[in-house]
Amino acid sequence: MATERIILGIDPGTTIMGFGVIEIVNKKMKFVQLNELMLKKYDDHYTKLKMIFERTIELIDTYHPDEIAIEAPFFGKNVQSMLKLGRAQGVAMAAGLSREIPITEYLPKKIKMAITGNGNASKEQVAKMLQQMLKIKELPKNLDSTDGLAAAVCHFYNSGKPDIGASYTGWDAFVKKNEKRVKK
Repeated sequence: MATERIILGIDPGTTIMGFGVIEIVNKKMKFVQLNELMLKKYDDHYTKLKMIFERTIELIDTYHPDEIAIEAPFFGKNVQSMLKLGRAQGVAMAAGLSREIPITEYLPKKIKMAITGNGNASKEQVAKMLQQMLKIKELPKNLDSTDGLAAAVCHFYNSGKPDIGASYTGWDAFVKKNEKRVKK
């Protein structure tokens, strides 16, 4: 009996949100889609968040993922950028949680390590490795979409392994796992 599942990978951002979709059939990966949501044209941050939410819901309705893998924000020096990136990630997560799709976060280094074997690999190295692994004919100009795809592939490689990062099966699970942080 064939076991199938679909994984949606998201690289959240307030300038470009990248995403990739893979299908798993009998433990083999098959490339389905990669693309990006261009948000540069919107000046208002709240409009960008609305667009991220709506596009994520649209992706869910189109591809019916069984799981979502999302790249966790990396910690930089610019606090405002971190806040905006965290909001973008939160909105994408909220879209998945609203449809009760399990979500797992992965640090960028963990994703790079899963794809290339090097946690410090460049976006270009990750994209080239994905192109070879999944037989993608042409890579996109912006590599945010391959970052989203890399999150999905990383999730596939880490499925069933312990310590895969923060994982939530719904709002209740999210609140329960994060209530200690909120109470501090």
